[in-house]
Amino acid sequence: MTAQTSRTSSLLEGLQNNAAQVLLGKPEPIRLTIVALLAGGHVLIEDAPGVGKTSLAKAMARSLDCAFTRLQFTPDMLPSDILGSSVFLPNLGEFEFRQGPIFTNVLLADEINRTTPRTQSALLEAMSEGQVSIEGRTWQLSSPFFVIATQNPFESEGTYALPENQLDRFMLCTGIGYPERATELEVLTSHRGGEAVDRLQPVLTVEQLEELRASVREVEVDASINEYMLDLVTATRNHEEIHVGVSTRGILTLYRAAQALALLEGREYVIPDDVKQLAIPVLAHRIVCRGLMREGQREHARRLIDQIVMQTAAPA
Repeated sequence: MTAQTSRTSSLLEGLQNNAAQVLLGKPEPIRLTIVALLAGGHVLIEDAPGVGKTSLAKAMARSLDCAFTRLQFTPDMLPSDILGSSVFLPNLGEFEFRQGPIFTNVLLADEINRTTPRTQSALLEAMSEGQVSIEGRTWQLSSPFFVIATQNPFESEGTYALPENQLDRFMLCTGIGYPERATELEVLTSHRGGEAVDRLQPVLTVEQLEELRASVREVEVDASINEYMLDLVTATRNHEEIHVGVSTRGILTLYRAAQALALLEGREYVIPDDVKQLAIPVLAHRIVCRGLMREGQREHARRLIDQIVMQTAAPA
């Protein structure tokens, strides 16, 4: 193991351990969130209230030595509440632009499906291009810019389903689930002195994160792995139960996520298992199933992607 590889492993282990102090017994959501962070993507966390969605987002933000903003989405929120707006200064006789909460490094978009599609769309340009266009002017966002959005998929009253183009901007979609009984007992004990997330200290600087992101792009992906990913994506486009398959952006996202997972695992090359592990969280929210109401889409999509992975031959 080279000195650089050892340093990378140490940084990533510290990041995982820091977040694990808050989200006990749930290593997989933490790993997936770190994969998106390393790959320059964004994460959508879907689950029931109170299972730790917001805690995970806050733990990741506090683990990074950078700016963090939590934005609680509501039905009456306007795009200007996210992007910012111009304010008239009478003494100068001119307008001055006041930046909104999107000008940050880590944005927690809490309960994103509680605001209207018009307001949700204010995030599209920022999430895909790292910039926002306001009143005829383009503003670059700081790097890194990382969105962690949460939503409750089991609630319909007062919510607005995310459209496909918004879902496609999220690299990964994952859940958390209820903890095991022993873990939940540990949660009760650990919260005796207050919220564990409030005691977290940063373990990664912005400069270190940028170094890790550069390392992700150097992870080798064999031609056979590329063919395997194409086979998976093509299967979603030809499946009789899938109305809309995975786009080209989807396979590019899977490619980058696989590189990030390999780095997280301490490897300089991608293996088929990396692709298999990421297929559902990266691809399931990008497909549209035939003949199902939106409420049943996500779970059926996960089953179909799992079926496609099982039926598609992986390279040796």
